[in-house]
Amino acid sequence: MSHGNRILLTGGFGRLGSELRALLPGIQAPAHTAMDITDPASVDAAVRAATPAVIVHAAAYTDVAGAERDRALCWRVNVEGTRIVTRAALAAGALLVHISTDYVFDGLRGGYREEDIPGPAMNHYALSKIAAEEVARTAPRHLVIRTSFRPREWPYPVAFTDVFTSQDYVDVIAPEIALAVRHAAEIGWDTLHIATERKSVFDLARRRRADVQPGSKTGARVALPDDISLDGARWTALRTRLLTEEA
Repeated sequence: MSHGNRILLTGGFGRLGSELRALLPGIQAPAHTAMDITDPASVDAAVRAATPAVIVHAAAYTDVAGAERDRALCWRVNVEGTRIVTRAALAAGALLVHISTDYVFDGLRGGYREEDIPGPAMNHYALSKIAAEEVARTAPRHLVIRTSFRPREWPYPVAFTDVFTSQDYVDVIAPEIALAVRHAAEIGWDTLHIATERKSVFDLARRRRADVQPGSKTGARVALPDDISLDGARWTALRTRLLTEEA
């Protein structure tokens, strides 16, 4: 793999990262012990060794309820970690692909487009991801991908009927992100929403778990938005062109 298409992945053994490693042959994905995103020396060494053209920053603290209990850890991983990775991308002259989330929006209306302004934050996780986006955008060459995904199987006995989303299962979302990563240098946008159609979380859960029970976000341990669905029209059009080019 030449420098021109060498890709370095953070969070390569997480939910999304594991899928991307299978979808992007030759991608370099050091384990946490070899690239700790909260340790500048560790990240710098990994980036120097990889000499990447593209750094995909997928590592993140994603436990929304846990973020309220350990705000310092959430901030250290999501904001300070992103700052360290962004600086390393700048030093390497690499394009930074930053994986963000629909939670950067307040969820009052849904259908959010790329140019909509994030915030106000609904919870500490959302605040950390809003800040992380702003840090990532300080890289001269960057692509922020807002997305949302679940494990391949719905993990809970209950799903909310009163939270609307465009998230999907990770095996649905990951191939889309892999396509964007392969073409990151030629996309031309600095923000993309990669998601599927708007639906309730309960409807999404029922696709892969027939016995899931309906529930309400009023019972959640953390403040949750009403509707954080994303408008994916930009990606839909771009995806068609990229797939045609690859054919």
